Amino acid sequence: MGYTFASATVLLLLITDPLGNIPIFANALKGVAPERRTRVIVREVLIAFALLLGFMFVGDGFLRVMGLSGLSLQIAGGVVMFLIALRMIFPPEHGAAPVAAPTEEPLIVPLAVPALAGPSALATVMLLVSQAPERRLEWVAALSVTMAVCAIVLVLAERIQRLVGERLVLAFERLMGLILVAVAVEMMIRGVKLLASEMGR
Repeated sequence: MGYTFASATVLLLLITDPLGNIPIFANALKGVAPERRTRVIVREVLIAFALLLGFMFVGDGFLRVMGLSGLSLQIAGGVVMFLIALRMIFPPEHGAAPVAAPTEEPLIVPLAVPALAGPSALATVMLLVSQAPERRLEWVAALSVTMAVCAIVLVLAERIQRLVGERLVLAFERLMGLILVAVAVEMMIRGVKLLASEMGR
């Protein structure tokens, strides 16, 4: 699958899922003073950005060390994206007991990792570079735009929830999940086709 700057940015936005992360950030930041929340969100987004950027530059070497091919990464990435998308469309039922909000300021876990820089996001940036390493700067730009959008959405999370309501946020989340399912299936189909063509040689 040949990605452009625009399609790579959309894919990364679907994977990092800033709207879907609003409840996670809201719960994790309950114990943080309101005047510090913006600073904490920006810090966690920058940590996630640095981690994803690091994987983008060392991804090729990591694949070689592990003896993995770009094809296997494409198929595995499609499977992981598919599972993530299913959770976006069919979110797990919460138990009757509410999750206790942390009393300390979160650092790296769970906001930067895995909320933003989770396994699917790491696999996606490695996949982009493995398919077109000569366009690495383009992928860095797409990642930068994605992280900027994540920061803006999460800083404005409370206002967004008040403005559009939780139901509309949930509906949009499921729509993004549906789009991601289609992307994941397309990735797996193309991966299987490439595998079949290589086996037929």
